[in-house]
Amino acid sequence: MDLQGKVIAALNVRTGTSARGEWKAQDFVIETHESYPRKMAFTVFGEDRLQRFNIQIGQEVNVSFDIDAHEYQGRWFNSIRAFDVRQIDPAALGASVAPAQAPIEMSTPVAPPAQEPFSQPSAKEESDDGDLPF
Repeated sequence: MDLQGKVIAALNVRTGTSARGEWKAQDFVIETHESYPRKMAFTVFGEDRLQRFNIQIGQEVNVSFDIDAHEYQGRWFNSIRAFDVRQIDPAALGASVAPAQAPIEMSTPVAPPAQEPFSQPSAKEESDDGDLPF
C-alpha cells in the first residue's frame, strides 16, 4: 500500500539486540493533503533503511508500507512498517494538488432556468386525516 503526505513528526530512534544481532528502528508520522487530512504513524526498521531514506520533518514523501497485526497477552496491535520511502518534489506536488484552471469566458449572458410558479394546495390536499407517512 502507498500513502503520500508531509512528515510532521520523527520520534526517537529505538535500538535493541535480538538473536540476529543489534537493530534500529524509528517511527515517523505523516499527514495527507485531503480535505479531511489523515495522519499515519509508520516504522522504518533497520539502520541501512534509516540512512537510505533520510527522512526529515517537513518533507513530502510517498510511503510504501505493509500492515500486519500481532497478539500480545490477549490484545491485538497493528504494525505499519515502511519498506520504501520516496521524497516528492514540492513543486510537483503543488501542480498535482491544485491544477490551474482556465478562465471561463462568456460572450452572451445565460438566463437562469425557468421556474414553475408557486401554486396553493387544493382543499383536498390540505385535509388533516392524521395519517402521517412515518
